[in-house]
Amino acid sequence: MTQLHLRHKNILDHGAAFHLSRAVLDRARPKVLHTQDYHELFWLVNGKARLYLEDQKQTLVEGDLVFMPCGTPHGLQGVGEACHIVNVIVPAGEVDALLARYPQANRYFPPSGHAPVHLHRGIRALSRLSSAAITLESAPRTTLHLEAFLLPLIAELSGDTRDMPEGIPAWLRTAVIAAEDPATLQGGAAGFVAATGKSHAHVSRSMQKHFAMTPSDYINARRMAHAARLLAGTPDTLPEIAEALGLSNMSHFHRLFRAQFDITPRRYREKNQKGVIQPV
Repeated sequence: MTQLHLRHKNILDHGAAFHLSRAVLDRARPKVLHTQDYHELFWLVNGKARLYLEDQKQTLVEGDLVFMPCGTPHGLQGVGEACHIVNVIVPAGEVDALLARYPQANRYFPPSGHAPVHLHRGIRALSRLSSAAITLESAPRTTLHLEAFLLPLIAELSGDTRDMPEGIPAWLRTAVIAAEDPATLQGGAAGFVAATGKSHAHVSRSMQKHFAMTPSDYINARRMAHAARLLAGTPDTLPEIAEALGLSNMSHFHRLFRAQFDITPRRYREKNQKGVIQPV
């Protein structure tokens, strides 16, 4: 497939630090792939899409976020019903300046010609990203406003991925990030496996290899970590917390929590809410 090269000077206004656009993807397969002299990040607000690279194609779904480096041939195609995306274009010089101050952000801005970074945002994270994009859309096209958008996003993504083992496949990384979303936690191990798009047996083998845990053990550990945050920071009752995590059996909830924290949920709340003033 032939290639087209795009330049930021033909897209951005003179002196602009970024360009933001919204689009409905064409359902026709791209006739050519294109490269570019700028970085971009885009995410699907709804619908499905195909991302074409030189040697493969990837399916993107609502909530998928892609960091595309300079010089990487690619193309996008909408699939099925209207696919809406948001796209932010950032000149290479802006990214270089940001990485000089925050080198840990380089995982999201790969070198020219490298594979894109493909992540997934759950419904709450996607809502935060969409709200931040609305603010950016109406802001002056300055470095200050660009970094006010990028830095919180990168900090949030870094928090999501800080405990990832080396060598974890992209599909499992995406599912592990999705497991921080309460909607995924509600679905239990079945919901976690569904987020991978792989068979239960394949997910089980991969989880044992990278985390030394079964999918059920992993999702229950995430459930209890979320329960601990709710116990310490909210006035929600124990049944409300258990229900939010997809656990209808209170005895099972208590056993899981005590096995992880060696303390009952009620006692955990008493220890961690001392001095906390609850809203009236």
